[in-house]
Amino acid sequence: MPRPLRVAIVGAGPAGIYAADALLKSEVAAEPGVSIDLFERMPAPFGLIRYGVAPDHPRIKGIITALHQVLDKPQIRLFGNVDYPTDISLDDLRAFYDAVIFSTGATADRELSIPGIGLDGSYGAADFVSWYDGHPDVPRTWPLEAEKVAVLGVGNVALDVARILAKTADELLPTEIPPNVHDGLKANRAKEIHVFGRRGPAQAKFSPMELRELDHSPNIEVIVDPEDIDYDAGSIETRRGNKQADMVAKTLENWAIRDAGDRPHKLFLHFFESPAEILGADGKVVGLRTERTALDGTGNVKGTGAFKDWDVTAVYRAVGYLSDKLPKLPWDLASGTVPDEGGRVVEEGGGHLQSVYVTGWIRRGPIGLIGHTKGDANETVANLLDDHAHGRLHTPASPAPEAVEAFLAERNVRHTTWDGWYRLDAAERALGEPQGRERVKIVEREDMLRESGA
Repeated sequence: MPRPLRVAIVGAGPAGIYAADALLKSEVAAEPGVSIDLFERMPAPFGLIRYGVAPDHPRIKGIITALHQVLDKPQIRLFGNVDYPTDISLDDLRAFYDAVIFSTGATADRELSIPGIGLDGSYGAADFVSWYDGHPDVPRTWPLEAEKVAVLGVGNVALDVARILAKTADELLPTEIPPNVHDGLKANRAKEIHVFGRRGPAQAKFSPMELRELDHSPNIEVIVDPEDIDYDAGSIETRRGNKQADMVAKTLENWAIRDAGDRPHKLFLHFFESPAEILGADGKVVGLRTERTALDGTGNVKGTGAFKDWDVTAVYRAVGYLSDKLPKLPWDLASGTVPDEGGRVVEEGGGHLQSVYVTGWIRRGPIGLIGHTKGDANETVANLLDDHAHGRLHTPASPAPEAVEAFLAERNVRHTTWDGWYRLDAAERALGEPQGRERVKIVEREDMLRESGA
């Protein structure tokens, strides 16, 4: 009797769970069946949704409900707190599975090469996001002494960073933020946040809803300079062909023409300002220098040679995420991705790395919204199943499901399970209940493991 197709998925964020879902919906799932193990280096699943989405975005966190339904399926097992390649290597995985899908995402900050980037007070947005999202592997405190702050970038992460800095700690208290984050934000001195983009309103990468949410806080006055509302032929074409870009531009236009209000914290959205240098004194940030840019007709910009210094004492760069290089897999250094063809990993010589696949941001870079990884997953899984149908997958030496558990036990790898997530979830909800909050996130890895029963 043929055994189920055994697939390992490394990374239990949305991309990996969408891949599992695509496998479960395939014809192979009916006969002879699929058996899927998800490996996640964190003790809890959900990846970017738990550790990359701002806590005041419960709507996006609602995606977890749909992901829950996938992980509840009996064909899926979760192995949390298992790190690739420290706890389990590619060779190990190939011994247990017919195929391996990597969906490890992107968690590091992309570099920005301008003078002063290494000064004290210059931060990567990803590090700040990890702190306020209660990531167990980052420090429990964050320096928030600056009264005037710059945020570089015009994507949703830049908006999240700016919004968290501009809100009060008590505004965020109803969310799941842990006590150390609430205490840190109570000490936050920021009263003026400046967000900088080197191009114009039509080129901003904000989502319309995320942008509008900035204006919902009773403490944040959003300010746009009318001189920054400018379009060339390329910009007009972008607005006509992209409904979201047009909605963003309209919102910015409305803010530019209104009278300034009196909300206590000011959040400025600046366009056509390209960061040129972070200014320092005694090793600390004392300002930001930008070069004014101008549209060139195509929607791109060119420098004008006019520079301006901004009085800020902290700078956050939100210019994109970067994936960590995966040992034993080929790597494209420029894009920070694993080379692939339709999700099949491509080796240096041009052939496919047998039975190894990628999906999500590790495949195409940190572009697009969470839901966009569904299409990636469907394509990757379709090609994996095609390889399976045509006998192109390798045969694992130990495909029995219990072999993996025995391997981890022998290595003394303390791992969490899907049942363990339910226990951790209940513990976090119990912490929130006395305060009328949905949950309070548990931060320490050891506490997460204990509550998960690992």
